[in-house]
Amino acid sequence: MSVYTTSNGNPVFNPEAAQRIGTNGPLLLQDFHLIDLLAHFDRERIPERVVHAKGAGAYGDFVVTHDITDICDADIFSHVGKTTSLITRFSTVGGEKGSADTARDPRGFSVKFFTEEGNWDWVFNNTPVFFIRDPALFPLLIHTQKRNPQTNLKDADIFWDYFNTHQESIHQVMTLFSDRGTPRSYRHMNGYSGHTFKFTKRDGNFKHIQIHVKTDQGNETLTNDEAAELGKQDPDSHTRDLFNTINKGDFPTWTVYIQVLDPSEIGRFRWNIFDLTKVWPQADVPLRPVGKLTLNRNAENYFAEIEQVAFSPGHLIPGIEASADPVLQARIFSYADSQRHRLGTNYQQIPVNQPLHALNPYQRDGFMAINGNYGSKPNYPSSFEPVSLPTPWTPTNENWTGSAVNFKFEVTEEDYVQATGSWNVLGRTPGQQDNFIFNVSSHLSGANQTVRGTTYGMFTKVDRDLGSRLEAATERAAEAL
Repeated sequence: MSVYTTSNGNPVFNPEAAQRIGTNGPLLLQDFHLIDLLAHFDRERIPERVVHAKGAGAYGDFVVTHDITDICDADIFSHVGKTTSLITRFSTVGGEKGSADTARDPRGFSVKFFTEEGNWDWVFNNTPVFFIRDPALFPLLIHTQKRNPQTNLKDADIFWDYFNTHQESIHQVMTLFSDRGTPRSYRHMNGYSGHTFKFTKRDGNFKHIQIHVKTDQGNETLTNDEAAELGKQDPDSHTRDLFNTINKGDFPTWTVYIQVLDPSEIGRFRWNIFDLTKVWPQADVPLRPVGKLTLNRNAENYFAEIEQVAFSPGHLIPGIEASADPVLQARIFSYADSQRHRLGTNYQQIPVNQPLHALNPYQRDGFMAINGNYGSKPNYPSSFEPVSLPTPWTPTNENWTGSAVNFKFEVTEEDYVQATGSWNVLGRTPGQQDNFIFNVSSHLSGANQTVRGTTYGMFTKVDRDLGSRLEAATERAAEAL
């Protein structure tokens, strides 16, 4: 049996006792154990994530099942059967840490691979597109999904007003308000890179790729009413489901695919491959299988391993590069910077984030320098103890020229094409279009008349019948409020 001590290791006779004068007198400041407990308790919370605050995760493995060495020389894909350990974190996006797992919201789908050449993070969502393609909009979008600054309540007016004035979001809105917006569990949803990345070869050749992670449990969803009822019965239902399923040995799996585009094809491709509001139609760019992802071990301590796990799309490895997607470029800065604020400048020294092999003695000191601070090694490029440098890869052959401009994508008719396709896909399954109308009208009915009217116009651009049906359903719901 372990001996209970203070934080400095001093054994404590009675951890529930406090030193005082007599039986009713004041406490003594010399009682280090009591002060130690209270002072730590006052500081035991760290800032919750601004987005993706509520989540769950687990450990697992990734196994290569198909050879892709023709397009990528990353060590993680070096041969069929190659196994890499990983940790995942699934999450909702807009809600606070105590919010319900069943909320209508995109889901985060993040994976950290502990490769021999560094940690590679997938910071994905469960939808293949997102609301924005201009990175300056991200803080503004999230503000509209949070609480009203005066009432501190969720606000349907600002929610829909944002989408009405930024209609490039319509494709993601179609996805969010279908039943895909409320997955049955974390095990029953897919993950998508959304962004375009580059898979590279050592000789400098590269392909543009997008990654799809398809659930092997079946892509299952909840209706609006099912999600609301489950959220009331058990707001932690997805967290509970993931932990219990793994705990009993029923390990969930996902199959990993990629879509591949040669740089020469970009000019002939209909969609801007750096536009996060668009998918690459699989009829044009088919899926290519890569491997299998399995979750097989729960964390021992939620805070240490799941709350403190830190993902960034800038955590790349040799063979994987970022593309010119502007939202991806912004996230490369923002995500790592968020972790420096939330966990400290040395967040990658926290055990759950530590790479298998890391040596960076030029980063020294600061909070949480827990790995020995690189001992006596010089903290500059020194001739006394030079560091080993790997053989460089040939740079990828992209050349960018142009003037520095303030650029924002304009909304055009093309922005409604894939949204219309989503509406038509819903029509192939009985009841799905009706569910979509109900899901939107239930939410939109809480907005004022002006916002509702503008929103009907937005959906009419997707499909005229959708717009008229939505207007009728929403006005009935508004009258009932």
